[in-house]
Amino acid sequence: MTLPSHDAWIHTSHTLLPTWKSLSVSHQSAIPISISRVNQVDAARLDVEMSAMLKEQLVKVFSLMKPGMLFQYEAELDAFLEFLIWRFSIWVDKPTPGIALMNLRYRDERAVEPRDKVRTGLEGPGLTVAQKIWYCVATVGGQYIWARLQSFSAFRRWGDTEQRPLARRLWILIQRIEGVYRAASFGNLLIFLCTGRYRNLIERALRARLVYGSPNMNRAVSFEYMNRQLVWNEFSEMLLLLLPLLNSSSVKNLLRPFSKDKSSSSSEDGTACPICLATPTIPYVALPCQHRYCYYCLRTRCAAAPSFRCSRCSEPVVAMQRHSGGVSTE
Repeated sequence: MTLPSHDAWIHTSHTLLPTWKSLSVSHQSAIPISISRVNQVDAARLDVEMSAMLKEQLVKVFSLMKPGMLFQYEAELDAFLEFLIWRFSIWVDKPTPGIALMNLRYRDERAVEPRDKVRTGLEGPGLTVAQKIWYCVATVGGQYIWARLQSFSAFRRWGDTEQRPLARRLWILIQRIEGVYRAASFGNLLIFLCTGRYRNLIERALRARLVYGSPNMNRAVSFEYMNRQLVWNEFSEMLLLLLPLLNSSSVKNLLRPFSKDKSSSSSEDGTACPICLATPTIPYVALPCQHRYCYYCLRTRCAAAPSFRCSRCSEPVVAMQRHSGGVSTE
């Protein structure tokens, strides 16, 4: 038996080596990577805070306008701000401010295919033009249409029993659609907590997944900042619970002997606040019915119930106006 020549060994190795490399790469074509759920949730929260900051600055520009006028176009204002954020981030293949702070970006999960080399799990193309347009339609147009539909149905009182049968049916249909959407969102949240993919239904429908933008970049928001935000949020929630108690009639009656203002004895007067039954210290009027309230009484009631009705005439309160002329929307 004769051994193969040296050239035969070299020729065989050159022939089998590419096949062996392809088989080894196919078994590890992609390294599984887990995107932090906290980063994804924080990105959504930071985007909401960014929109609120832009809205606050824009509202200051119109602070001298007619009272309650800006409140009528609040849905259009929110849609305009969301469109600006989408136009200068998602549309130009850039992450939104909150997503960028969390070192994340959107990836088209449908276009991710195994490659001929070991991947880190972060590669992949961004969103397509169709995905970007549908993202804008869902986040900007969908939310605007739904907000306007809800406000229109509430203003027309479709939910009242004395309304026409068609309006009543439309109101029931709106409530059912909202219930189905909330249930689907809750189910998507449970799936997100298990898999770490797709924070909301829009991302799941578009197959737009959040992945890390750079594998070597740490979180841009420190844990010290996060803890401070949590403390302030809990403190503000505690104040919202305590303010109604501080404005209750029992507490005011207890502190009345120590007060210098003795004019609050006319609790049955028509100028008294209908909530605390005392003379308004910071008088505000409810629009459009023009009934007087204490500022904190009216503010806390409007914050607790967006569809708050006047305690005297049961008319919906759409805005607040200072009795001396200042303006404050709900």
